[in-house]
Amino acid sequence: MWFTVPEQVNHRRYEALRAYFVDGLTHAQAGERFGYTRWAMVNLVREYRAGKLDLFAAARKPGPAPGVAPAKDRARARVIELRRQGLSTYEISAHLGVEGTPLNRTSVGEVLAEEGFGRLLRRPDPVASTCPATPGRDTHLPRTTKLDLAAWPHTVETGKAGLLLLLPDLVGIDLPKLVRQGEYPGTRVVPAVSWLLSLLALKLTRTRRVSHVDDLLLADPAASLFAGLTTLPKKSALTDYSYRTSHDNQRAFLAALDTAMIDGGLATNSDAIFDLDFHAVMHWGADPVLEKHYVPTRSQRARSVLTFFAQDTGTHNLVYANADISKSTQAREAIAFCDHWKAVSGADPHMLIMDQKVTTQPVLGELNARGVKFLTLRMRSPALVKQINTLTSKDFKTITLDRPGKFNRPKVHESTGVRLTSYPATVRQLILTGLGRDAPTVIITNDDDLPAKALIEHYARRMTIEQRLAEIIQAFHADALSSTVNLNVDLDIMLCVLAQALIAALRARLPGYAGVTPDVIQRRFLETPGTIITTNKAITVRLNRRAYAPVLRQADLPTDTTVPWWGNRTLRYEIA
Repeated sequence: MWFTVPEQVNHRRYEALRAYFVDGLTHAQAGERFGYTRWAMVNLVREYRAGKLDLFAAARKPGPAPGVAPAKDRARARVIELRRQGLSTYEISAHLGVEGTPLNRTSVGEVLAEEGFGRLLRRPDPVASTCPATPGRDTHLPRTTKLDLAAWPHTVETGKAGLLLLLPDLVGIDLPKLVRQGEYPGTRVVPAVSWLLSLLALKLTRTRRVSHVDDLLLADPAASLFAGLTTLPKKSALTDYSYRTSHDNQRAFLAALDTAMIDGGLATNSDAIFDLDFHAVMHWGADPVLEKHYVPTRSQRARSVLTFFAQDTGTHNLVYANADISKSTQAREAIAFCDHWKAVSGADPHMLIMDQKVTTQPVLGELNARGVKFLTLRMRSPALVKQINTLTSKDFKTITLDRPGKFNRPKVHESTGVRLTSYPATVRQLILTGLGRDAPTVIITNDDDLPAKALIEHYARRMTIEQRLAEIIQAFHADALSSTVNLNVDLDIMLCVLAQALIAALRARLPGYAGVTPDVIQRRFLETPGTIITTNKAITVRLNRRAYAPVLRQADLPTDTTVPWWGNRTLRYEIA
């Protein structure tokens, strides 16, 4: 049947021509066999003899042909139909997402440009746009209001139903209480909790900049439900709100968050050992207020915002961040963190592990006077290098570290009573070789009790904070400043700490996912599509079946969670 009744156009043409030229049938007989009239068959033969028929595709590599965009071609007719109804690129993209043929607004704009459609006029006057086929209309985005679940649709489809998996842990840390302790401002229309959740939704959905919030306004009802609003606030509203907050708000919020993290097992209070590090967030504008800091990713000093992070070594979770730093104050950030942790836990940290450039020797003296142990590197001055070169193999002893790899048996030379230029006391010094570096590593500490092996392993684990910072940059876009700083960076960095804590809490609920990075959780679970079903007393999130649905079925998800910013409605999950 495939040969005698061909369905594909070129196949049918080929069989008809073959019947005429090879089988000797007349024009009428060949046409009748394959559904052509006599004159259509005559025309087909004429075009073939003139070389105008291309019956066979040219040989090429597998996949779509160059310049072909299958997604755009599939949606092209629908894009034209929706534009003729007067919809904007945002609205067309939202409609296509709901209909199961998703196309981002950039591709929608390209289709419209290819089809000759002009820009919509942003005014309510019923006048034509530059294309006669497109009526002018007002394309203002919807107004943000507090969520009225009585008017919320009973059933709504969303592409990010998995975002609502984080709500139990937000309720578990009592987010409204944290916001009150942070004294964040709110408005009559949008409460403070909803403001923060709107900004947090951008982090958790991998939206790179606050200016891209429009991508979530119409296409993602889960994000607005997450924040307890009918729709997320616009870019200008989020920017204005962020600058209404101050460092005092962020500091008070982080203190309350750390208390909640200790209670929830996301941070340890007993060990109180922390890794400290700086991170320079690059700025692409010409703002003269910003200072130049060294940016490792570019190996140069550049105009940037310097941020400071502290990580709990026991859980590898971030517990502190600060972007309100200048060159004159950056050396005292270690002291500021000690003050913060003492306010949270009632005692100073037990030990701070840091790079040599985090602070200065006088500040190390202050830490020592407070009883805080420190572990850091020492700069290799010419005099120190000369001293190291005088050491022989007999001056070193080999230590076996409890970690895999070929660099787990370094050689150590230990000294006590070592004097530093500006440090008021003496330190313990470890000179290490065999760690995979060309030059020896020099570690100094005021801890005289821990064995050398434990100190070296502590400092080796400090490298995880650099990994953690790389993870939050990739997952939460902590380095995504545009040409103008249109969001309070201090608030943005604080939200990274909160987002990382939420991802860590969800990761602990998922079997087999204890060590994955945040972007894996976002990609596999938070971006799961589904259906939101609303009733008078409960909201059910029905997550669609995906490759990782079996993990969610085995996950330790609460059966019922009362969400305060939903009018105390109950949240439930269903896994397809």
